[in-house]
Amino acid sequence: MSKDNSPAAYPTTPDGRYFVVRGRLWRRSDPSLSEERRTELVGELMRARGAVGTALRQDDATGLAKARAAVDCAKVALGERGPVWWQDGSPDLNRRMVAGTVYADWFAQLKTTE
Repeated sequence: MSKDNSPAAYPTTPDGRYFVVRGRLWRRSDPSLSEERRTELVGELMRARGAVGTALRQDDATGLAKARAAVDCAKVALGERGPVWWQDGSPDLNRRMVAGTVYADWFAQLKTTE
């Protein structure tokens, strides 16, 4: 894998629900969001992450809790956390190692073709 940290640098599961980083599944944003709304939410997420960094540097526990809550809120709105955005009843495998999931064979095959 390249040093590129863009989402395109990581394999996406065939159903488009997750991308894989170092063998771990991470839920993708809800594809039904408009590009405008997604961009707005990503901006909120980046500002919240910046606030986390500021609070850490300033040793501000109250600010850190508030900033982390804002990160969580943005990620839920994006569909990356909270209720799943798909409707077929499949479980949420977010943050799980791909090897122990229904995507294991797909990922193993992917690794042999790199």
